[in-house]
Amino acid sequence: MVIQTAAGGQDNELLSATMRQIEFAADKMGLESGLLKILSKPKRTLTVSIPVRMDDGSTEVFEGYRVQHNLSLGPAKGGIRFHPDVNMEEVIALAMLMTYKCAVVNIPYGGAKGGVICNPKDLSLSELERLTRRFTSEISIIIGPEKDIPAPDVYTNPQIMAWIMDTFSMQHGFSMPAVVTGKPIEIGGSEGRNEATGLGVVYTIEEAAARMKMDLSGAIVVVQGFGNVGSVAALALEQLGSKIIAVSDSKGGIFDEKSLNITAVSEYKKQTGSVVEYPNSSLIANEELLALDCDILVLAALENQINEENANQINAKLVAEGANGPTTYRGDQILNQRGIIVIPDILANAGGVVVSYFEWVQGIQHFFWTEAEVKRQLQRRMSTSFGEVYDICTDQGVSMRTAAYILALSRVTKAMSIRGLYP
Repeated sequence: MVIQTAAGGQDNELLSATMRQIEFAADKMGLESGLLKILSKPKRTLTVSIPVRMDDGSTEVFEGYRVQHNLSLGPAKGGIRFHPDVNMEEVIALAMLMTYKCAVVNIPYGGAKGGVICNPKDLSLSELERLTRRFTSEISIIIGPEKDIPAPDVYTNPQIMAWIMDTFSMQHGFSMPAVVTGKPIEIGGSEGRNEATGLGVVYTIEEAAARMKMDLSGAIVVVQGFGNVGSVAALALEQLGSKIIAVSDSKGGIFDEKSLNITAVSEYKKQTGSVVEYPNSSLIANEELLALDCDILVLAALENQINEENANQINAKLVAEGANGPTTYRGDQILNQRGIIVIPDILANAGGVVVSYFEWVQGIQHFFWTEAEVKRQLQRRMSTSFGEVYDICTDQGVSMRTAAYILALSRVTKAMSIRGLYP
């Protein structure tokens, strides 16, 4: 199936891989074709023009998107990314992934995603604020606490969520903290939200390791991507006794066969902006990092990192996808053929949306939880979801990814069938 997007172009690699995985799982389930047709298209796409007055007095016009894929289980949920490579096809694919991610962990949301084509590193703080507020105004016709709740994503953060919340609230005349998640705690954010995705990755790794009879104490770990997700996962695994021998960020990677001190590496990155040239470590290229001998490989960078060209070079026993779509369809097939277990993105990195759900609930109720309670509930939900996916994996003899899609599709399509087709 070739998807024609709202922009009129053919599917990119992420959208193609997502649809192929969905179709494969749907075929295993014997899913009715009409339901698959509905799920192959987003429910709603919005493209907006974002004029911004720059600090030098000139005007620049940026392009932004908000996509809502499916709302059968509840209001839409998904992040907003600010990145030069954002495009409609990518946003559609990520919105689809959010639909299934929410369904896998059994929270009452549909999938959405948003993005603006820009490079935040080239913008001043005031330019970034004006861009965010104008983008919020443009998409305000489809977002809201009961309709669509944005969250942080690539190159967006709690401050940007605060600007979105404030802009939306100003338009309505009163504070509406539940319009976004990932906000600063001072204005209604949740304890534990910043660490949620990385911790969720580790909770699923713990579940997988227990079933693989892998002792995490002394396990060799490689982490691609040392941002919020990768750094939190690396620190949590180190605290479990694992040895982190290599990490990387957008500027390069570092390696120490004896193990890196993750707390020190994190502090070094805060001071310098990168892990590169961390003392007493060796530089390592991305392809070499992915091919290192290790027990666990955490993918916490961007899409399409493991593909047909390099999947045969992967030397991990377990791959955990902290990023969205880091493995292509063909790359995933090769890993499966080689017996490498993959915890798929729609399960492994769902911790962020789980705690976003907790934040949304807290915001609506104006009743806030402790960090310990947030982490307890997160671990419970991630462990339960892993077990449900693993049971399908073993019962039906399919990969963890296919099992996750079967679980997600069954929940989404059951809701679609019960609600019926309007009119």
